Parts: sequence; C-alpha cells; structure tokens
Amino acid sequence: MTETNDQIQSSNIPAASDVPAAAEGQQTRGGGGGGVNRGGEGKGGGDRRGGGGRGRDNRRGQERDSEWQERVVQIRRVSKTVKGGKKMSFRAIVVVGNERGQVGVGVGKAGDVIGAVRKGVTDGKKHLVKVPLTRHSSIPTLSNGRDGAASVLIRPAAPGTGVIAGGSIRTVLELAGIKNVLAKRLGSKTPLNNARAAMEALQGLRTHKETAKERGISLEQIYS
Repeated sequence: MTETNDQIQSSNIPAASDVPAAAEGQQTRGGGGGGVNRGGEGKGGGDRRGGGGRGRDNRRGQERDSEWQERVVQIRRVSKTVKGGKKMSFRAIVVVGNERGQVGVGVGKAGDVIGAVRKGVTDGKKHLVKVPLTRHSSIPTLSNGRDGAASVLIRPAAPGTGVIAGGSIRTVLELAGIKNVLAKRLGSKTPLNNARAAMEALQGLRTHKETAKERGISLEQIYS
C-alpha cells in the first residue's frame, strides 16, 4: 500500500436555479376588463410567490451546507485481490463538523480520490455526535475513549490553553468547536482508530446537570 498526502477540496455547491418571471402579456391583455385583469394579476402573483419560496428553500439548503467543514485526514490506495488479479481503489478518512458541538468521522472508498472523499463526507454526516460545550469552549468533564488498540484521554483545560492534541484527534476536537482541551493518545497510532476513539470519548461526555438527573440528586450536591 502506498500513502498519498493530497487533500481534496469539497465540490462547490451548485447555485439556485433562476425563478421564471411572471408572464407580462397576460396582465397587458387583461387590462381591458377588471375581472380578467384581476385573474392575470392573481396568476402572476402566484408564480412570483411560488418562485420566491423555491429560491428561499435553495438558499436555506446552501446555508446548511456551508455550516459544515470537511477535513481529509488520510487518503490511501488500497487493493483487493479478485479472480482476475488486483482491484485498486482509494480509501479516504474525512472528519465533518460545524464547530458548534457536532462532529462526525466517515470513511469512503471509491475508484477515484474525489469519489472516495465525497463518500467519506456522506458517511461522516450519518454518524454525527453531539458534544456538550462549556462557556469557555471546553468540555465539562474528563473522558476516555477506546477503539481497537487505540485509546484516547481528553480532559478540560483553562481558557487560553488551546487544543493540545495531535494527528486525527486534533482534527476531531477542532471541528467539534472545542477551543481549550488537553488530549493524549495512548496505544495505537492508526489515524482511523484514534479518530474513532476520540469520537467515543466525546460521545461519553455528560454535563453536570445530566449527571445529577441520572443519579437522582440535586445539582448542588454535585459541586459539593
């Protein structure tokens, strides 16, 4: 297997389709009679309102897509032995997040790099994790995650500390919107296992309010 360091930028979102203008000929012809004129104006107004609704929906879809950021962690060329020989393909590890508490890790495999990255983005959006953030853009408690032979320890940090992490773990924490955190990789160095271990650690986070509700005690007892 050979590893390539090329990173693929996400494809541009297509622009919204033009809204067809209302037919002015109907309004001009309907100018002679009041009833016909009102009917023409009603049709023209309905077309404009309908077209405006479609335009707003397209703009909202573009805004939702623009909220997400994608970063390619690794692209590798892999092979599969089949009856006729070896079938070559590319595998892409992609991290998707909106920097507001949602992040996901996806894996895509295709015959070309762009197709693998596109599949990785789709897979990452299917496995999103909601991360509870504090007012200082940190995590509420210490957490530990494990995937395969990889183990990741993350703990909260004071404001101004920054993201103390490396590799795919740093990418996951940054796209989750965490600004102050300490992380340590324990075990395997595989990027995919470390990214998934970081996801497990983030998924296990609980706020103090949720912990108090699960234990059936008051929030003051948690801090005491």
